[in-house]
Amino acid sequence: MNPQTEYLYKLFTSKLFAMACLSAALGLAACQPEGQAEKAGQKVDKAVENAGQKIEQTTVKAERNIEAAKESVVQQAEKAGASIDKAAETSNDSLEKAGKQIDQAINNSEKRIDAAKDAVVDTTKATGEYLDDSAITAKVKTALLSDDFLKLAPIDVTTVNGVVTLRGTVDSEQLVGRAIGLVKSQEHVNSVQNELLVKTSVPSKQ
Repeated sequence: MNPQTEYLYKLFTSKLFAMACLSAALGLAACQPEGQAEKAGQKVDKAVENAGQKIEQTTVKAERNIEAAKESVVQQAEKAGASIDKAAETSNDSLEKAGKQIDQAINNSEKRIDAAKDAVVDTTKATGEYLDDSAITAKVKTALLSDDFLKLAPIDVTTVNGVVTLRGTVDSEQLVGRAIGLVKSQEHVNSVQNELLVKTSVPSKQ
């Protein structure tokens, strides 16, 4: 039974009790002499007063119960609201943290991809340069071996980044110049580093 229903029930019971007492007193007074009627009236007044006090006490108690119930409901509502706010705040913090972790993971992945691309490009570039230098060296050697005046000369050829270095010994300065000119005429040769020696002479620089 909720507080309001209990209050109404007690109020009705108290009034019914008061009316019963009043009816009994009046009936008793009607059957008694005048002196006894006065006493009966006093009893009736007393009974009514007692009934009124009980009604008032019951009313106050019922009001207190109602107020207590209201306060309890308010406290529970506030507690529930605080719990909901805390849960929502926790959820927001978790979502924000997860979002930061996702962003960091994406950033790290992008950096790794960029690093891998750079490594592939560098490797490809280095491999390409190596292949080009090897191809240039092979062409230069073929050209020297195909030349009637240089094919028997012990000339060593190395190439680094398109720069061809010639080492060995030739019979004359003219053959040094011929070898340099032949190398320069080859495709992709950037320059020639001459370290050829003429027999019984010092290195020639051109």
